[in-house]
Amino acid sequence: MATMLVPPWLESLLSTAFFTVCRSHGDAGRSECNMYCLDCKGDSFCFYCRSSKHKDHQVIQIRRSSYHDVVRVTEVQKVLDISGVQTYVINSARVLFLNERPQPKSGKLGVSHLCEICGRTLLDPFRFCSLGCKLVGIKRNIGNASFNIEEEGIIISKEEEEEEMREGSQRDINPSTPPPPPSNARRRKGIPHRAPFGS
Repeated sequence: MATMLVPPWLESLLSTAFFTVCRSHGDAGRSECNMYCLDCKGDSFCFYCRSSKHKDHQVIQIRRSSYHDVVRVTEVQKVLDISGVQTYVINSARVLFLNERPQPKSGKLGVSHLCEICGRTLLDPFRFCSLGCKLVGIKRNIGNASFNIEEEGIIISKEEEEEEMREGSQRDINPSTPPPPPSNARRRKGIPHRAPFGS
């Protein structure tokens, strides 16, 4: 039953190596392999390969954050139910991590949110730190998790996306770093009033 809850391309995506130099376009400017085709389920490829071999296919772009692979929520939520997975705002875009990231073992006193699979500290009340940990949770049949998406309501509106970015833009991916205080640099003062002259 668990296999029905996981799309056939997901395990291949999670085990694919990204950000290698393309063998076919190594001399070109945008030759790093940071794209994955959901239709072909093969290796990663570069911008030029996409134009020539995957023009009409479903392709997602992988990005990097602190040497770990991430994907934008707006891209992946069209093909996967990502509920329960911690998201972060990095460079004004909401993203999630593909795989578990090693975390130093330390006392977790006072930590209220942990990944159900690897125990990583989470910022918010999510169940998993990455797509990979959610996949393990599904395979272990932990708590009714699934990657299947309902056809209705899977794409958030532009307004919701912009609001989400505004809300999360102050959030850093390092949970120990508090968000910066709001800037008052542009606040206008009221119109100055002179004190009345004494008579």
